[in-house]
Amino acid sequence: MKTMIVTGAGRGIGLCIASAWLGAGGNVVLVDSDAALERPALQRLNGGARARFVTGDVTRETMVQTATAQALEHFGRIDAVVHNAAVSDNRPLQSLSYQDWHRVLDTNLSAAFLCAKHAAAALQESRGAMVFIASSRAIMSEANTEAYSASKAGLVGLTHALAMSLAPVRVNCVSPGWIVTDGWQHGDSRTELTAEDHAQHPVGRVGEPEDVAAMVMHLCSPQAGLI
Repeated sequence: MKTMIVTGAGRGIGLCIASAWLGAGGNVVLVDSDAALERPALQRLNGGARARFVTGDVTRETMVQTATAQALEHFGRIDAVVHNAAVSDNRPLQSLSYQDWHRVLDTNLSAAFLCAKHAAAALQESRGAMVFIASSRAIMSEANTEAYSASKAGLVGLTHALAMSLAPVRVNCVSPGWIVTDGWQHGDSRTELTAEDHAQHPVGRVGEPEDVAAMVMHLCSPQAGLI
């Protein structure tokens, strides 16, 4: 039975990806910094022994090592790693401290490096796949998104570098635009969308986590063996 590690998996896109993998019959290790999300996330998945939750900060190398080791200990293999964990800081440039700049880059980009470093051997053994969740901000920005945009652009570059270094492991990234995650949060709050919001997208609607999860599932499947 194949095993996936998903970071930032306590809710939102990450939780939806974990659910899709479980639904396809796999094991999943959810990694999130918020311990309070463990119970509702596992209840939502209802995956029993096939789902495990690891609490920790993915910017800490020892924590990434621990999550990888737990996946191997409990499930015996790693077939896919999805780095989805991300933060943003949209303060004006003059108000953004160097420490805050690094917090965004460490979570969004450096943690992806750590995931690759510590899962590489297991992924090469399983001839698995790695997917990073980048963003349309990698190539198209709004004002006051310097740290976030730089981190996501860095993920794109890291993706093609790792694809060469880790072969036969396949490494790809997905760059979502506007994704409304209401259905994968733990609560009743809902984003009010207008016809104008949906009209901003050529397909006529705002994206949903299932759209991203479907692409991730394809990229981790044998059908994407040449991608």
